[in-house]
Amino acid sequence: MSRMKWVVLGVVALLLAGVLGLLLLPRLLVAMPGSYLVRLQNHELTGPVVEMLITPMPSALPAVTGGGQVVAPAEAPQIPGLEGGAVAQGALQQTPTLEVTSTSAPPTPGITPSLTMTPSPTMTPSPTSTPSPSPTPPPSRVVLEGLRWVSQGFNNCGPANLSIALNYWGDGTTQEMAASYLKPNREDRNVSPWQISDYVNEFTNLRATAYARGNLDMLKRLIAAGFPVVIEKGYIPGRGTEGWYGHYLTIYGYNDERQEIYSRDTFLGPFDGSPRADSYEEFMEWWRHFYYTFYVVFPPEREHEVMAIIPPVLQDTWTMWEYAAEQARLELEERPDDVFSLFNLGVALTRLGEYASAETVENYSPEVNAAYYEEAAALFDQARNTNQLPPRTLYYEHRPLMAYYKVGRHNDVLELTGAMLDTIGGRWVEEIHWYRGHALAATGDLLGAQQAYQQALVVNPNFYYAEWSLNDVNSRLGG
Repeated sequence: MSRMKWVVLGVVALLLAGVLGLLLLPRLLVAMPGSYLVRLQNHELTGPVVEMLITPMPSALPAVTGGGQVVAPAEAPQIPGLEGGAVAQGALQQTPTLEVTSTSAPPTPGITPSLTMTPSPTMTPSPTSTPSPSPTPPPSRVVLEGLRWVSQGFNNCGPANLSIALNYWGDGTTQEMAASYLKPNREDRNVSPWQISDYVNEFTNLRATAYARGNLDMLKRLIAAGFPVVIEKGYIPGRGTEGWYGHYLTIYGYNDERQEIYSRDTFLGPFDGSPRADSYEEFMEWWRHFYYTFYVVFPPEREHEVMAIIPPVLQDTWTMWEYAAEQARLELEERPDDVFSLFNLGVALTRLGEYASAETVENYSPEVNAAYYEEAAALFDQARNTNQLPPRTLYYEHRPLMAYYKVGRHNDVLELTGAMLDTIGGRWVEEIHWYRGHALAATGDLLGAQQAYQQALVVNPNFYYAEWSLNDVNSRLGG
C-alpha cells in the first residue's frame, strides 16, 4: 500500500474518532461526578461548550396536560410511608451509623448591640393567627461573634451550615461528619431543615427545632438573644445559566440603620471572616421562596429562651401550617399570579392534609382531609401553568407529588418525576424515586415500583421510608 493511502486512512480514522468522541462526550459529561460538571459549567471557557453538549435544565416544570386517569385512593395499594397518617418530618434511621457529641461546654456568644433601640419591621399579620410580638423591640444592631466561616463541599450547604451552628456552641462536628449521615451519597441533592433538626436532636448533646413562616422580627430577636439562625432560600449561582437553586444561610447579625442582614454564605463567601450583607428587602424576597423556613440550634438548658421568642402559633405543627396557609392567602390577594405564593399555599395545605385528624379538625371526616389535597393540587396546577415554577423546587419540596398522589393523579406524579429524572441532579433526589414508586404501584406496576424504591436507597441508604415501601412491595411480589 502506498504512503498516500496510509495517510488517507489515518486522516479518516482520526475523523471517525473525532465524530465518535463528539457522540460519546455528552454521555461522559453526564456520567461524571456532579462537582466536576458544575465546575465545567461555571468556567468561562468550558461553560458554553458544556451547554451545547448536554440537555439544559428546563426553565420551568411542565404545565398541566390533563392529568390522565384518576385512581381512587381505595383502589391503590396501601404502601407504607404515605398511608396511615402523616409522614414524619425527617428521615433518620432509628439506629445511627455515626454518633457525634459535644466536645466542650457552650461558649458565651459575643454580642455587639448598638445603643439605639428602634422598632423592627414585621410581616403583615393574619387577622386570626398572629404571632404575639414581644413588648420590647430588639436592639437596632446586633452582630454575633465567634462564628467560623466554612467553604462547603459540592452541594453540601446543608451540612456545612449545620457545622457552623454546631461549632458555635462548642460541638466539633464538621460538615463531612454531618454529611456522612445526612447525605451519605455525595451526589444527593437535598437535606431538609427537618432532617437536620432531627439529626441534631438524635446524635448531639445540643437541640434544634425547625419552623416554617418565620419573619424578620423573629430573626432579630433570636440573634439579639445570642442564637444564630439557619434559613433556607432560593438563589441563582455562578454564571446564571444553571437556573434557580435552593441554598442555606447562617444568619448572625443585622443593622436597622443600614437595612442589612449579615450571614455566612458557605458557597458565595466572603471567606475572609467578613459577613455577607444583604438588604432586608432582597433577603426577604429570596427567603420567601422557601416559605420563610428556618431552624435554630441551642443548648438544652436554653430551650426556654428560644421558646419565649418563637410564637406559640408556630410551636404547634397544625397551627403553624394553618398560619402559613393564611399568610400565603394574604400574599395571593396582593399578587394573584405569583408562582411562589401559589406554591407555598399548596405546600401548607398539603401539610394540613397530612396532619388533619379528629384531634386537629372539628367535625373531621375523610372528605375534610381530601379537600386539603384537592385545593393543594389545584394550586400546584396554577403554579405550573405560569411556566415560571423552577424545576428544582422538586429537589427540595415534594408536596406537589404528595398532593397529586393523594387525589389519585398518578400520571402527574409519573410525568413530574420523569421530568426530574431527565435532569442530571434530579436522579440524585431519593424522594423523586420514592414518590415515583408509589405512583407505579398505584397504577399496577409493582416491578417498576420495586426498582424505584431500590434506586431511592441507592441515593440515600438511610432513607428508611423507601426501605419500608420496598419491603412491602417485595412481599406483594412474593420475594
